[in-house]
Amino acid sequence: MKTNSYNLSSGALNGINVLDISNFLAGPVSSMFLGDYGAEVIKVEKPDLGDEIRYWGNNKNGVGLMYKLINRNKKSITADLRTKFGVKIIKKLVKNTDIIIENYRKGTLEKWGLGYETLSKINPGLIMIRITGFGQTGPNSHKPGFGTLAEGYAGFANINGYEDRSPLLPGFGLADETSGLMGAFLALTALHERDKKSGIGQVVEFGIYEPLFTLLGPQVVDYDQLGIIQTRNGSRLPFTAPRNTYRTKDNKWVSISGSAQSTFERMCEALNVSHLITDKRFLDNRLRIKNAEVLDDALQEAILKFDQSTLIKIFEEVGAAVAACNNIKEIFEDEHFKSRKNIIAIDDQELGGPLKMQNVVGNFSRTPGKIKHTGPKLGQHNYEILVEMLGFSKKELELHGYKLSPSKGI
Repeated sequence: MKTNSYNLSSGALNGINVLDISNFLAGPVSSMFLGDYGAEVIKVEKPDLGDEIRYWGNNKNGVGLMYKLINRNKKSITADLRTKFGVKIIKKLVKNTDIIIENYRKGTLEKWGLGYETLSKINPGLIMIRITGFGQTGPNSHKPGFGTLAEGYAGFANINGYEDRSPLLPGFGLADETSGLMGAFLALTALHERDKKSGIGQVVEFGIYEPLFTLLGPQVVDYDQLGIIQTRNGSRLPFTAPRNTYRTKDNKWVSISGSAQSTFERMCEALNVSHLITDKRFLDNRLRIKNAEVLDDALQEAILKFDQSTLIKIFEEVGAAVAACNNIKEIFEDEHFKSRKNIIAIDDQELGGPLKMQNVVGNFSRTPGKIKHTGPKLGQHNYEILVEMLGFSKKELELHGYKLSPSKGI
């Protein structure tokens, strides 16, 4: 199952082979995280069109920028999985694959002859990650599902926004991204079980709504024990106060949390409203939650006397918790982001220069992750994978519509 020799400089997952046959966001995000730490990721895309995420979001000179981010550190090949030849390619790749990631509707892979029962006979150690809208079981399992649906179905939209307005969806692919992170975690969990215990692979499946549902806080236990249904309440939380965003004198914004008693007291002292500390409505966290609206009004009035930079400085001096509400321009200019190297520039041939993107998350002392390259051109690694690795001939590939270029690309 392992075909690569271990190399500390290549990342903690060097030697792990991942086959990503998924599309759009959740599945590709899973393989992105694995690739960030050295896993060899081969991404299979539709001939001619590729993954539709190539056409999502903004583009520069026709090149999709979102694709470049989500599919960094991957090799791109093309194959039509609906054809016998496409199935043949996958079956050959599976022989040396540790993890395969897919997000087709229930039964699709089985219809194509690529179900786990078939693939595990080729490679008993194969781990298959199956990400669908609603999972492989249950009355909704046959339905198509996307992150937007999951954000509503899981209960997120219903608690996001304000009570007198409609439920609010997030401004980015929250359900897909959390599913991507969960997919990577579950893949590594199954890999650990295989390598340390059973020696065989397994199927790991979940619905896109499920990671988000799990992360939505104490809603289940609160409803089960107290019958409480959480409502939309802006930026406030039902279990801590104060917690909100506040406008400063220079028309900027800060986010503030004062749930710990000592933090709340330091905050009040910094804002010259020490009388709030002894106010009977705000003596502890539970009372502050009960009177959160009144407390927010008092804090907002005090905060409007300071510009953002001054407010942050005095909060830091007394040890109170505060942070600027940054837009992306401010993040690019922020010294802490720079010192942590949270944004990194990677050369990209298609764009003709460096492309800045979010860096790998996590600083490993011995086996750090690394972005080796941005998302590849469609089929950029066809020759390397199909000819050099799998042994297909030029004649056979051309018979199935592949075109060899002088640069060994197909």
